Amino acid sequence: MTINGIVAAGTKFEIESGTGGAKTITDIALGYPTILTSVAHALLNGDVVTLALFAGDDAAVLNGKTAIVKYVTDDTFAIAIDTTGLTITDNTDTATATPETWTEIGEVVDWDGPSESAAEIDMSHLQSVAKEVKMGIPDSGTFTFTVNWHPQGTGQLALQTARAGSLEKDFKITYSDLSTETFSGFVLGFPRSGGGVDDKVVGNVTIRITGATDITPS
Repeated sequence: MTINGIVAAGTKFEIESGTGGAKTITDIALGYPTILTSVAHALLNGDVVTLALFAGDDAAVLNGKTAIVKYVTDDTFAIAIDTTGLTITDNTDTATATPETWTEIGEVVDWDGPSESAAEIDMSHLQSVAKEVKMGIPDSGTFTFTVNWHPQGTGQLALQTARAGSLEKDFKITYSDLSTETFSGFVLGFPRSGGGVDDKVVGNVTIRITGATDITPS
C-alpha cells in the first residue's frame, strides 16, 4: 500500500526579510496561470515576487502586483494571475520580477494551523422548517508554533521586530516533501516561558493570518 502522507520532520519556517535582485523576464505566456521566462532565475515554489515594467494595453494587470511563484523549472515559473486574452508583453526583455528574501525561523518545535474556518450566516425565515445557513467568507485564522527561545536568532529577532512594529509580513512553510504554504499575517504575540530546574525556555508565537493561504505542490 502506498503511503502518501508527509512527515513533520524537515519542515522549514521562514519570514519575509527584504528583497533580492530583480529577475529579468524575457518571455511571457498569457493565460491562467501566466508563465514567465527568466533564464536561471533560481526562484523556488512559494517565493513572493513583485512585478514591474511590463508593456501593453493591459500591463496594469501585472505591474506593481505581488504574486506567489509556482511550478518552477530552471528557466520558467508560473503566477496565479489570469492574463487570458489580454495584451501584455515583456517590454523587450525589460520586465522584472523582484523576489522577497527570507529568513529562517530556527528552533521550531511544533506548530498548529492555519486554523481555517468560515462564519455561518443564518438565512432562516418564518417559512423555514429547519435552520437554513449560508457560509461566510473564509477566515484563514491563526498559525501558532513553539520555538526553543534563542534571543539572538535572526528569525526570532525578525518575529520580535514585526510584533513590536505591528508589521504585516509574508511567511512561508516548506514541508518535508518540498510543497509550500505561503501567507501574510501579523505577529500577535511572542510570550516566553520556562519550566523548572533542568528545563528550557520556550517561545509561543501566534500569527494572525490576513487573506488566503496559498499551497503549492512540490
